[in-house]
Amino acid sequence: MSERSVSVQHYLGRANDFFQGMKLLRDDLATFKSSSALLGIHGAIAYSDALRIGLGGQSLFADDHSAAEMELRKLCAARRYEKLNGIGRLRDLLNKKSRVAYSDAPLSENQVKLIVVDAERFEVWANTAARELKVEGWEDESG
Repeated sequence: MSERSVSVQHYLGRANDFFQGMKLLRDDLATFKSSSALLGIHGAIAYSDALRIGLGGQSLFADDHSAAEMELRKLCAARRYEKLNGIGRLRDLLNKKSRVAYSDAPLSENQVKLIVVDAERFEVWANTAARELKVEGWEDESG
């Protein structure tokens, strides 16, 4: 297995871990609002990292996730992949990260539900894009 495939597998494992946690907690959003929302957002970030690396991008170790979003957009464009709705969803999730993690304002249960739904939709998009783009290393995790 190539170094790239190993990296993709690492980030896919992280994404799956975050998403499994989110899915466990979403049944009790009244208690676990922030946890569910953050796990969904971080899961989307990990899927984005796996896609970027699998498409030949670099690993980015920074809190400026907008750079990762822009690089993912460029990598998809370079492959002439036109189904970019998932990248817009990623941007929306990233824009909510600081509010969820650091804001004094509480999240409503409805706001969390929307974040969870967006995260799940991003997960579907990421898996579809990876299959269609034949991302190296993806098939080992998600078949």
